[in-house]
Amino acid sequence: MATTRKATTHWEGDLLKGNGVVELQSSGIGSYPVSWPARSEEPNGKTSPEELIAAAHSSCFSMALSNGLAKAGTPPQALDTTADVTFQPGQGITGIKLTVVGTVPGLSAEDFAAAAEDAKQNCPVSQALTGTTITLEASLA
Repeated sequence: MATTRKATTHWEGDLLKGNGVVELQSSGIGSYPVSWPARSEEPNGKTSPEELIAAAHSSCFSMALSNGLAKAGTPPQALDTTADVTFQPGQGITGIKLTVVGTVPGLSAEDFAAAAEDAKQNCPVSQALTGTTITLEASLA
């Protein structure tokens, strides 16, 4: 069964001086301010499209890796994943770095790295972002 999630943004003003609010409507968990300076300089308490992509990518990757490990008979005790999304004004998103540290009893570092690479290639968010260079650093705790 397909699912659809919804977020909306209300924006006022021009790009450089304007600002907006993105609302996560499907979950109802909140509304978050966005602005160009928060995207291209310091966040100062606001979010950006890149931060939202990082949240989506780190959670999707963790789900995919957890599933792959469990199917292989080595379910993880814990996975801690960070997604760093780099934005360059005038160029766009120039790269994403996934970093994962796992606690997976009975699994070698090599097998963990292979499982993480498979998750990177096959998680739906990675597949949606195929126009972007995605790198991976995987290690066991």
